[in-house]
Amino acid sequence: MAKANVSLSGKDILDLASMSVEEYELVMQTATEMKKIMKRDIKKVPSLRGKSIINLFYEASTRTRTSFELAGKYLGADVVNITTSGSSVTKGECLRDTILTVQSMACDAIVMRHPVEGAAAYAAKISDAVIINAGDGAHAHPTQGLLDMFTIREKGKNFKGLKMAIIGDILYSRVARSNIAAWTKLGADVNVAGPKTLIPYGIEQLGVTVHNRVEEAIEGADVVDILRIQLERQKSGLFPTPREYARIFGINEQKLKLAKTDVTVLHPGPMNRGLEISWEVGYCDNAAIRDEVENGVAVRMALLFLTLTGGKKIENID
Repeated sequence: MAKANVSLSGKDILDLASMSVEEYELVMQTATEMKKIMKRDIKKVPSLRGKSIINLFYEASTRTRTSFELAGKYLGADVVNITTSGSSVTKGECLRDTILTVQSMACDAIVMRHPVEGAAAYAAKISDAVIINAGDGAHAHPTQGLLDMFTIREKGKNFKGLKMAIIGDILYSRVARSNIAAWTKLGADVNVAGPKTLIPYGIEQLGVTVHNRVEEAIEGADVVDILRIQLERQKSGLFPTPREYARIFGINEQKLKLAKTDVTVLHPGPMNRGLEISWEVGYCDNAAIRDEVENGVAVRMALLFLTLTGGKKIENID
């Protein structure tokens, strides 16, 4: 349980490495309450009435942007979406000026996705608004990590001592870095596997075990997190062919049988079916991929609620 004095009021959510276990627990507890709102016929409460949230996305997104938009609206906030293709960024406006311009409109929170590592931390230094990192380059994706945590908890699994396997494009994955930071902090045994060209040098220093073969990482695993091959981030061929990748590193039913029978399968989406994940695995009973999407809204509701109110208006969601 989270300590009573733990608060996220006014806190920038930049990564999971800098958050405490108590803060994780606070988000999980609050997300449980938020999910109750999503089950109602009328999915709206006034907890953030009068608050304004800007979704500032420099990269394409469906799940993250939409779930943040719904999260804000379900809590009664005013939400505005800004994409770079329709903003002054196309005219050469720098990040600093964009952040200061948006802040000048009296917004309370800026949800930000940017292709450069550290962009969210930079925004937090110059902005008075709460900054929530919705993904910065290959650095961090804290809300994805939190929703994965929430999904695993919903499956009745505590992290201490669990074998977790993260498979695929570790090098370019902010999701992998966020999950590694959280899962190791919670006492899990984290294992990674993928092409050597997609395994960052020195990743063992983060407390993970690196395997040369996917089968070794998956064997006996409680959770298998299958990462999307981020073709848009790769400037050169880091594996021979997609067919070769699917054969050696792709997760299919045969490989998944090596994990525990009650294994939980995760994927941040969108899935490259037939590449990193087979159609059968994506739709199998162990797949929690649709649960992740639903839980993403609840977790983002929790973060907006906790950072903008400190949880002081919890009576509005009972």
